Amino acid sequence: MGTSTSGQKQDDSHQNARAKPKISPLHGLQLRAFLSAADDVDADSDTLDDLMDGVGEEICSSMTDQDSLSGLSDTEHVDSTPDNSIFNGAISADATDSDTEQIDPAELHALEQEAERAWTKEEIGKMMHFVREKGMGPFIREYVVVQQTPIVKLLFAFGISLCPELRAKSPATLLYFLRVAISRVLRLREKLPQHNTIEDAVSLIQRSRRIIILTGAGISLASPCGIPDFRSRNGLYASLKANGQYDLDDPQQMFDIHYFKEHPAGQLHYQCTAQIYPSNFIPSPCHRFIKLIEDKGKLLRNYTQNIDTLETQAGIKRVLQCHGSFKTATCLLCRKQVPGVEIEREILERRVPYCKTCLEAHRAAEAQKSKVTKKGKKRKNEWDDDSDDSDDDMPVGVMKPDITFFGEKLNDEFDRALEEDRDKVDLLLVIGTSLKVSPVSEIFSHLPHSVPQILINRTPIRHINPDVVLLGNADDIVQYLCERLHWELPPPTPQHGLQLDVPVPLGKNGKRSSTEMMGIAEPVRVGESHVWLFQGAEGGKWVEDIREKYNHVVKQNVPHSEPGAKKARVT
Repeated sequence: MGTSTSGQKQDDSHQNARAKPKISPLHGLQLRAFLSAADDVDADSDTLDDLMDGVGEEICSSMTDQDSLSGLSDTEHVDSTPDNSIFNGAISADATDSDTEQIDPAELHALEQEAERAWTKEEIGKMMHFVREKGMGPFIREYVVVQQTPIVKLLFAFGISLCPELRAKSPATLLYFLRVAISRVLRLREKLPQHNTIEDAVSLIQRSRRIIILTGAGISLASPCGIPDFRSRNGLYASLKANGQYDLDDPQQMFDIHYFKEHPAGQLHYQCTAQIYPSNFIPSPCHRFIKLIEDKGKLLRNYTQNIDTLETQAGIKRVLQCHGSFKTATCLLCRKQVPGVEIEREILERRVPYCKTCLEAHRAAEAQKSKVTKKGKKRKNEWDDDSDDSDDDMPVGVMKPDITFFGEKLNDEFDRALEEDRDKVDLLLVIGTSLKVSPVSEIFSHLPHSVPQILINRTPIRHINPDVVLLGNADDIVQYLCERLHWELPPPTPQHGLQLDVPVPLGKNGKRSSTEMMGIAEPVRVGESHVWLFQGAEGGKWVEDIREKYNHVVKQNVPHSEPGAKKARVT
């Protein structure tokens, strides 16, 4: 009896083992990599379902819970073509779990031979140059649509040898694989070696004629703007969370479109909006620097992530407000759009602005309903007030400033402008942004890699590779550049808002004089690198890594400063 029971359990265990779907080690490795890439390269639900088709629930759950393998990280720059080891399985033993089966060496060898036969080095070089200069869309059109090259073969050029299971996926999923491969190449831009110094940055600005300037909150936070930021430890989100006055699962809900539509008349949105409304602020030196570049005929377009419209207030014409702005407002009910100034008073007084058109229609409907009710009750005594419907208010439209909330897509203007500008731009200037918000953060991957890039920011951006990095207070840096360029910033142009208190400009034409510039430290070069530190720079370990990489001590390269000048300090 005991023997029979034991045998039965053994048979059951064998059946369970057979019932569990099993995938090959190579399939599992590549599947994890492509699932991880879905965080950066959009994949629709059908593609994800196709990816997981035929994979057991247990395996599926374990894969979706795991972090991406290090080889797909976009925070580490490599100066070579993408390594295919993450996809073909030729990885070190510590890159996978200890109990992961070894990938069959014969399978790897066969994939390597197939990849070697697919393309010559010259052909691969030509394709990589094409994608880096033309971008993802043109590459797909040329090689997939026009030349009708099989995607599996194209992937060989990008260092990806698909396992047999993934080669059998749908055309849409295969296209996703190609987009992942292209994205890896576009993100790994190689720094242009000829640009390293502040002199190089000044020369680039002087000779460029079609500059794209990408700006973020960093140009509006400092004096004289003083607009509160969102994400810092003392920012708007942190204060909301600390206050605890509002029932929010996440402080970002105050600018979440779904939450807003559920609570359209909530005071929270407009109390927060009043704090960042542009009528309370004036353009910073950074805004005026962009205006100066435009006045000199050098600005192709200013892509701003800010919603404060200070670019417009500074007089900049060629500006694209990627996340919308307060310039206009739209009724959530009837979709009527009005100039933002029409709801300015309500916002500054922290009241909910309502659509005048909807209000008039509402009042007319109420008056008509009241008239009909009175008239009907005179004629008929059988009308009873047994329904609450008569007391229900007709929905009245709430006016929402045309800023892009979380959950809303950017309008088509962004894509059209980027497509139009990518073949014209000759310099990319990035000021005051961490590039954490998509899709604006993807601008880098849409521009030719041969276009020089200059970063002006308080902190480094680890997932891009600019040619010259100027870290510190953005306003001070652009003032310094203007001195080197022999330019004078235009004076501030205050907006005639309801609550605008304009401080007295600094010096002549709102520009710091040489005397006022005294005491500001000369920038410090990090070794012999392309990184320069101004007052207020923050870099920490990243700067130390740069210093170590260039194997030089910063102190040995500190330029001579005037007596009494402060030393730039990095935190």
